[in-house]
Amino acid sequence: MNRFQASALALATTLALPALAAAQTPALPAGWTNAALAGGTYVVLDPRIEGNPGLLNAEQQAGILKAMRTDSAGAISRRYPNARFVTDPATPGAVKVSPVLVTPSALVPWAKLSARLDLQLADGSAVSLNESFGLLTLWQQGPQAANYAYDRLAQRLP
Repeated sequence: MNRFQASALALATTLALPALAAAQTPALPAGWTNAALAGGTYVVLDPRIEGNPGLLNAEQQAGILKAMRTDSAGAISRRYPNARFVTDPATPGAVKVSPVLVTPSALVPWAKLSARLDLQLADGSAVSLNESFGLLTLWQQGPQAANYAYDRLAQRLP
């Protein structure tokens, strides 16, 4: 790819991102309001790696899963400073949060990795917030990659 093609591709990608983000933002259930979520109680369930987890060795997977748990909770608490976190999934009224990472089929520079937060209220209503990230973008974030990804997702909450 020559320099002109790379610039054109970068410009096209930049212009497409707002439309793509808008298309991926789901409508939230009627009961999910800023007031309810801002003062809510949350429980972060075990994070999952989907896709091709074989791209990562056991040590990498353990580190990523730990970061997903803490950084998804951190993103919610930055979005809602009055949120309370518990460890018991049976806590009445707690919003259940499942952080998910979907790995690409291969580690190539153009591959995308998806981060997702699956949230479920006690009444059973649920929503999944999903965003894809280029591997280079996350690599540039270094040890803050999970924070970056889950902060982007938490910004979509009301």
